[in-house]
Amino acid sequence: MRDRMWLPAGLRLRPWESSDVPVVLEAFAEPVMERQADAPITTAADAEEWIQRRQNQWHQEVAYGFAVTDSTNMALGGVTVGNLNSQHATGWISYWTTSAARGKGMATHGCRALADWCFADLGLFRLELGHRTDNPASCRVALAAGFAPEGLQRQKLAYDGVRYDVEMHARLAADPQPR
Repeated sequence: MRDRMWLPAGLRLRPWESSDVPVVLEAFAEPVMERQADAPITTAADAEEWIQRRQNQWHQEVAYGFAVTDSTNMALGGVTVGNLNSQHATGWISYWTTSAARGKGMATHGCRALADWCFADLGLFRLELGHRTDNPASCRVALAAGFAPEGLQRQKLAYDGVRYDVEMHARLAADPQPR
């Protein structure tokens, strides 16, 4: 199983490393990102624990998280496949970017490469993802990475007393490659 991939625009995918602590800490300090972490990340120790959880998940084969880096090996964001189901050959995709990387195609390239890796290296057939409907940038990433919209989950998420709809997308191994 590959753990490094080279993408267009000089980007790369690689497993998370301890050297990524400053990027993780800075990224999850943003208000738009703080809900995306599985635990609060407010200190370097929190960021190190977040990275360690990604590494442990990889070794336990329950999720595979990659840093998306530039040509200097600086992390610009991440892509992950989790909720793996071997019986049905399915997984759940997530992605995020640092504020400096947003709008530059990094998430799209990373998501496409991760999907291809899931089909080729993990033997998955169906990949799913969801985004809040008030996040059109995430929808653009999903569509550009070849994930077709499949429906709406009404008021699925609740943050600060507000309920949000989630649009679901999926990509199949049998789908054509995105342009």
